[in-house]
Amino acid sequence: MFRVTADTLQAYLDFDPERKRDLIALHKLIVSAAPALKRHFHQGTPAGEAGMRMKIIGYGKFRYAIKSGKSTDWPVIGVALQKNYISVYVAVTRQGAPVVSRYAGKLGELRVGGNNFSFERFDDLKQDAVSTLFAEVAGIFRADPENPVRYMQGS
Repeated sequence: MFRVTADTLQAYLDFDPERKRDLIALHKLIVSAAPALKRHFHQGTPAGEAGMRMKIIGYGKFRYAIKSGKSTDWPVIGVALQKNYISVYVAVTRQGAPVVSRYAGKLGELRVGGNNFSFERFDDLKQDAVSTLFAEVAGIFRADPENPVRYMQGS
């Protein structure tokens, strides 16, 4: 299993020197399209706590709870280094459906999941479409800050 061992945002950016340029270019695109979603480092959550264990770069924050009642902060947009690609996770829906799925095949992505997509190099992305996605995500979150809570809690 590929695991990023960084413990700060700068260490995360420096973790894979070959993909640092891709992370920085993606950051600039996110900031341009969704300036209200502030970047932060998500340490991952400890075992037994709400949330995912993975360390990621986050943009925007919300708090959600799992069935046990435990809660955690989670990013509206998350960016994660994987072994062979970079993944982008989105925590909002539009009309009850994952927003990323509406962009499938239009982003220049290597793969797409329910509400995430992955790419190998930033230059592979169709930047206009990705920018539109990020702007839409920010707009949905601004208009309805509880949207990602409902999505993460499955309600």
